[in-house]
Amino acid sequence: MSARPSLVRSIPFWILLAGSLATIAAGAWLVNDKLTTMNATLLDGTATGVEVYGGQSLITVGAALIGAGIVGLVAALFLGVLRSFVPVAPVEVVEPIDWTSETESDEVETPAAEVVEPAAAPASDEVAEPVAETSEPVATR
Repeated sequence: MSARPSLVRSIPFWILLAGSLATIAAGAWLVNDKLTTMNATLLDGTATGVEVYGGQSLITVGAALIGAGIVGLVAALFLGVLRSFVPVAPVEVVEPIDWTSETESDEVETPAAEVVEPAAAPASDEVAEPVAETSEPVATR
């Protein structure tokens, strides 16, 4: 069983958290900017259709961004809670190798190679005659 990194060292978790906070901040800025502009122009009587009707649309977009950021924060919180229930695998401690000591186990013994003698030649002086070539064609299918 391999040990997973903790949630604090998880890059996707931090991306989710930072992205959620950035989305909330962008949505809040957009809502605040358009509401301030719309209120100021409506109160002094200089409001145009772009500021009023366009401002309402952008406020709705900003509210959606705030909502998406809140959903991301809840997801990050949920991941943190779920990670707390997962047991952590114990870390296996390995002793470091002492490269300065020389022991007998460092020497590798190689077994002596077996000497294989070639097979003895036949005792008789008879030599097999070569196969004679025939001039007849071989039947093919």
